[in-house]
Amino acid sequence: MKLVVGLGNPGHEYENTRHNVGWWVVDHLADVWRFPPWRAVSDARAADGEVEGRRVRLLEPFTFMNLSGDALGPYANRPFWAAANDLLVIVDDVAIPLGSFRFRAKGSAGGHNGLRSVEHALGTQEYARLRIGVGPAEPVPGDVLRDFVLGAFSADETTTVRELFPALHAGIRTWIVDGILAAMNRHPGRLAPDDAPPSSGEPSA
Repeated sequence: MKLVVGLGNPGHEYENTRHNVGWWVVDHLADVWRFPPWRAVSDARAADGEVEGRRVRLLEPFTFMNLSGDALGPYANRPFWAAANDLLVIVDDVAIPLGSFRFRAKGSAGGHNGLRSVEHALGTQEYARLRIGVGPAEPVPGDVLRDFVLGAFSADETTTVRELFPALHAGIRTWIVDGILAAMNRHPGRLAPDDAPPSSGEPSA
């Protein structure tokens, strides 16, 4: 079973915050894949279905972000299930610009409390993650970073994130069928305008 986990915080007050982008994407997948209604499971809600003949579970932990890994405990020791192959965690990332995304096969938590909790629960950094950029135009001091990620998107920022959904959906589908390396190679992420390489001034061929 492929497990796609969107990280976020429960509660109406957090629905439109930067930290809840993972939930936005998983909600979108449940809609476009026409999965059955959500149901309660241990520390989370889940929706199960099939994608390209593969069994898939969408999961949204109901713990707060810094305890996200608690919802993954039941999967860690399942026979024939391995985080390195069967888990994709979708998470916000202030280190990459708004309007961009990155698939990664493994890595450190990078200061993200949700990923730190997942790593602790699984005992490994080897699981795929989809990092969705929420980075600000200007650097945010560390002492106000918490307020930034718990802040709401503007209307324009919300549009920018939601415009990524078709590309994110395509990349996640590739991960389900062909694995994380294929997702990384075929969907390397979209550059935000400020990340685009400078023009040489020469016409393209």
